Order: sequence, then C-alpha cells, then structure tokens
Amino acid sequence: MQRNLLRKSAPRARQRGVVLVMVLWVILLLLVLVTSFVQSSTSEGLQARFLLNSTQARYAAEAGLHRAVLELRNPTQELRWYADGRPYEIDFDGAIVTIKIIDDSGKIDIGQNNPTLFSAMFQSVGLDKLQADRLAGAMADFIDPDDLLSINGAEKDEYAQAGLSYEPANRTFQTVSELQQVLGMSYELYLKIEDMVTINSGSMPNGAFAQADVLRALLLQQTGNLPSEEEINAFIELRRNTPRGGTLVLPTGQQLFQQSGSQRYTVWSDAVLPSGARASLKASIQVGQGSVSQRPFRIERWRDN
Repeated sequence: MQRNLLRKSAPRARQRGVVLVMVLWVILLLLVLVTSFVQSSTSEGLQARFLLNSTQARYAAEAGLHRAVLELRNPTQELRWYADGRPYEIDFDGAIVTIKIIDDSGKIDIGQNNPTLFSAMFQSVGLDKLQADRLAGAMADFIDPDDLLSINGAEKDEYAQAGLSYEPANRTFQTVSELQQVLGMSYELYLKIEDMVTINSGSMPNGAFAQADVLRALLLQQTGNLPSEEEINAFIELRRNTPRGGTLVLPTGQQLFQQSGSQRYTVWSDAVLPSGARASLKASIQVGQGSVSQRPFRIERWRDN
C-alpha cells in the first residue's frame, strides 16, 4: 500500500514543480517589463528636462543679442556699450548671459586690395613670411579685375594646374566664406582668420575696436615686427580703462578714434542656466539708425552652439 501512495504522489510533485517554474518565469517576465517601463519613463523624463533646459538656454542667448542691440542704440552715448570685445554680463531669468560685441570697423576688410596687410594677417596666425606672401598675392589676384599675374599671386592658369574647377572671381568677395576658394587656403587656416575679417568696413582696421589677432597683424604691417603678447594685452587693458572720448594711442604712436560709422557688428552671446545647460550664438548684424520705432537691426550672418 505504501508503494501505491508513493506512485500517486510522484506525479503530483512533478506537477507542483512545473507550476513553480512557470510562476518564477512569469515573475521574471513581469520584473523585466516593470524595469523596462521604469527605465523608459526615466529616460523620457531626462529627455524632456534636457529639451526644456536647452530651449531656455537658447532663448536666453537670443535675449543677449537683443540686449546688445538695445545698448548699441542707447541714445545716451556715455552709457552705450563698447564694441571692442569686452564682456558684459547680465542675468536673464536666472540664466547668466555673457555678451561681447565687435565693431566691424575693427576687422580687416578683405574687399580692400591690401596684400601687405593680408600677409601680416597670415603671419599673425602662424604662417611664415613666404607662405603668407603667397596667400596674400593669391587673395589680391582673386579680387582684382584682370588676369595679370601679380607677384606671389595666382590667376586662372595656376588654379587649373592645381586641379581646381573654378577660377579667380575677379571681383570683390561677396561673403567672408568665399575666402575658402582662394588658392592655397585650407579650411583650418580659414577658421583661424574667419573672425578677423569682414567685407563691410571699407577702411583699414580701427585699433580702437580690433581684437588681439587683428592688432597683431596691424602692428606687424606698421612696424615690420611681430608684437609680443604682453604688448597686445597691455594695449587692450589700456583701451578698457580709457573713457569714451579719451585719447587712445597705438604703441606705434597712431592716435585712434573711438567712433564708428559702420553700424555693423558681430555679437557673441553665451547663456548658462543654473542647471548647467548652455547655449551660445554668434551673429553678424547691421544696426538700424534713426528712431527706436524703426527696425532695430538686421541679421546678416548667424551661427549657434
């Protein structure tokens, strides 16, 4: 009889074992589903928070641009912001926004055919004089209206020999980025000089607004010697401490005027939220003249982040 009982209980034990395994698998499956749901919810929450912070930072940076325009159009000249690259910091709804303004008259106008200044510009960013002279000559030939080869220059035959499918434009540059078409110009070199140049000033760089790299090129052209970093930094510090209308003199003795009629500026605006989210933009703008009821500014070039 004991044997019969053992025979009857064995199938039941096996059934209970199978049920236990199935229950464990169901529990494991539910655990995986719950974990996936929690991870998905957390990820979506993080993505939503990131998107919100990024959007807030972006609009804070744009607010910095509009504040720069407002300060540039300040009718009280003594209170107007300087457009020489000095940083201004504002608080916009908790975001710290740093703003810098550069007057285009402080840049090198690549529409003006000035090979010596072009060469000084290239030398100021690290090229030796021979390389700098060749690129400066190629720039001059790119914008002059003829096909005559200048010293160290490059006309259509040189472009053909280099395997390029285009020729010099024989006209002034229409955009700054067109510099990349000049024979011998690399993208890395273009990035170094992009912020040094403009097509809008129509004159020599005004040292009252020029940044360190442009000042270096300007002084090199005037003296034939590359100035030291200490000289450049000392002049920039002197410029920041000179009140508007005060006498400002380059190390070469050239007197500078802190007035500009270009009405064109490059504005950098960088916004940082308390969360650490950040957004930045750089815009080339033309500020309107006349009453504040008129269009305050027009964007000519834009780059963000």
